[in-house]
Amino acid sequence: MEEFVRRLPKAELHVHIEGTLEPQLMFDLAARNGYEFPYPDVESVAAAYRFKNLQSFLDIYYQGAAVLQTPEDFYDLMSAYLDTAAAEGVRRAEIFFDPQTHIERGVGFDVFMEGFLSAIADASDRHRLSADLILCFLRHLGPEAALDAIREAEPHLEGVIAVGLDSTEVGFPSELFEPAFAHARHLGLRAVAHAGEEGPPSYVIAALDVLGAERIDHGVRSLEDPDLVRRLRRERIPLTVCPLSNVALRVVDKVSDHPLPDMMEAGLLVSVHSDDPAYFGGYVCENYTVVHDDLGFGEQRLALLAANSIESSFLDDNEKSRLLEEVQSVGL
Repeated sequence: MEEFVRRLPKAELHVHIEGTLEPQLMFDLAARNGYEFPYPDVESVAAAYRFKNLQSFLDIYYQGAAVLQTPEDFYDLMSAYLDTAAAEGVRRAEIFFDPQTHIERGVGFDVFMEGFLSAIADASDRHRLSADLILCFLRHLGPEAALDAIREAEPHLEGVIAVGLDSTEVGFPSELFEPAFAHARHLGLRAVAHAGEEGPPSYVIAALDVLGAERIDHGVRSLEDPDLVRRLRRERIPLTVCPLSNVALRVVDKVSDHPLPDMMEAGLLVSVHSDDPAYFGGYVCENYTVVHDDLGFGEQRLALLAANSIESSFLDDNEKSRLLEEVQSVGL
């Protein structure tokens, strides 16, 4: 089954590049930069990767990001992810990054964008994989900071195809961020948003109606609102679901409790992704495999998830058709 999953051409649409920072790379970068890391060894970091909720994860997530200081650091981070993704059959990656995490500690757009773009260009030469970036606003910093971030980003938008919204969900409803998303639309960027992970269905509705989101990241609580489910099905609005993340952050107790089967039975355009794989125990293949192992998905349903991921991407129709034909040849 693992080999079958690796052969499936797929798109990864819900992955945070800062969340791919493996403990060993974290320590290597800290040593390279003379950064005094608050954990004594790799094992102690791994032990800290046991979370009670979204906030307990974010606390260590932002600590880890502090080791990223130079273009070389961001290059190494992105290269490591893209090499792993390519080996797992990812043919298209639309990758979240959190500029505010870096700006707040004095690392500017010129630093991280140089590293990201160089790594993406080099990986496109090594692999059959295309990638672009999605600039995410951090909910917990508020709407004014989000607007400041997109304004600061304006000279640095090469390779950025969309904006998104992530970080602490509860208490920061989607509609607060309308000014930043409106400015991003003015700049020609598309929109996605995390919603309905810990927050209620109303956060999903506001992401669609106020922010103009074309894709909802997570969205698992959408099932609580039958009218919203009917709309998501009718409008074919993609939902990017992350099973291992949902278990790690206690959205569900175990994968076998995950609503993914119900979402598919409801006819929703749902696909599977890794979110923050270094922290949550698995990249995209592990997420597909656990769906097979714990939810009983066979090859045909896994291939459907891969096809959904490609359909949900921002690729043009010709490229989607080409990749969907490849999925068909492997598993549908």
